Amino acid sequence: MLMPTSRNRVPAVLFLACALLLGCAGPARAESPRAIWRESPDASPAPELQRFNNLLADLAERLKPGLVHVRVRRATASQSDADGEGPATPRRSTGSGFIVDASGLVVTNAHVVEGADSIQVKLADGRRFAGRVVGSDERVDLALVRIDGAQDLSVLPLGDSNRLRVGEFVLALGHPFGLEQTVSFGIVSRKGAPLSVAAPGFDFIQTDAAVNPGNSGGPLVNMAGQVVGVNSMAARNGSIGFAIPSNLVKFLLPQLATKGKVEWGWLGVSIAEVTDEDAARLKLPEARGVLVRGVMSGEPAEQGGVRPDDVIIAIDGTSLQTPRDLQRLVSSTPVGRRVRVSLVRDGQPAEVEVTIGPYKGSGRRTAPHPVPSRPDAPK
Repeated sequence: MLMPTSRNRVPAVLFLACALLLGCAGPARAESPRAIWRESPDASPAPELQRFNNLLADLAERLKPGLVHVRVRRATASQSDADGEGPATPRRSTGSGFIVDASGLVVTNAHVVEGADSIQVKLADGRRFAGRVVGSDERVDLALVRIDGAQDLSVLPLGDSNRLRVGEFVLALGHPFGLEQTVSFGIVSRKGAPLSVAAPGFDFIQTDAAVNPGNSGGPLVNMAGQVVGVNSMAARNGSIGFAIPSNLVKFLLPQLATKGKVEWGWLGVSIAEVTDEDAARLKLPEARGVLVRGVMSGEPAEQGGVRPDDVIIAIDGTSLQTPRDLQRLVSSTPVGRRVRVSLVRDGQPAEVEVTIGPYKGSGRRTAPHPVPSRPDAPK
């Protein structure tokens, strides 16, 4: 048996010493830095809050398949193109929408798809389909888009917006700034928010749930998972948003699907609230009804015999209290229908018959924005 010589023992001793030194240094280097935060892994919210938190998360997950991302391309002519020297410059924008019918019908805003040369609809599962506008109405800012060839679509149900209460929780869903699906939480801040343009006599839902650019056309949903509004616009500072009530959407969709447009009723009068001074001047028993400030030449009201300073109190037996009542009723009456207009003239009750005419529009639509109640409004 060979014995190690002193020459052989020296390297072995050095190797062992280095190994021991490294072993001692190793643990020091592996130590984690001292935490500068605290953790409480056992913390949990109150049971009621936990249940509510789970409800919101589950609801958002359940709604996700019915939400869509709408991508629009428009060919915007450049200056060189206007001179015939170059191609048009494409302009792209995005919005949101939701599936309202399993046949492939998608609800979104009219301004999202206005002037589109091509529309792409992206589903929550990543599938993409070409879309085409079936119908749109710029006054309410609502559009109906069809995607062909899509199967197994998840439909979001429409609820009853009339049953909404101020303070009720709602979720606003969409694709803000072209991002993936987002959900914001808030309450119904106000029902009956009048807008300077858009629905004639129909009020919007005001909410503090964030409605950002790109959320337009997405659903506003109650805690039962029902769509109670269609997100349409937000205040410039983003603190409040507005949604088209679902009951108005239900009224418009059949016309958009079959006619491609909405035929709004029209009288052709300028109207105002009846003040106490008006009531005294016109010998009215009380300040009630809708005052006719003016009658437009050649329009249905003039043809039916309505005069300035008439006070309209009912149409076909439906009582009217405010100008918006008249706007809403006339706008939703089918064009061509003959109606009985009950009024007070020179302090005496009277009645005339008027054939509802079509609203012809007043030029290019501008972005709606909230306004205070207007004393005068044409209808």
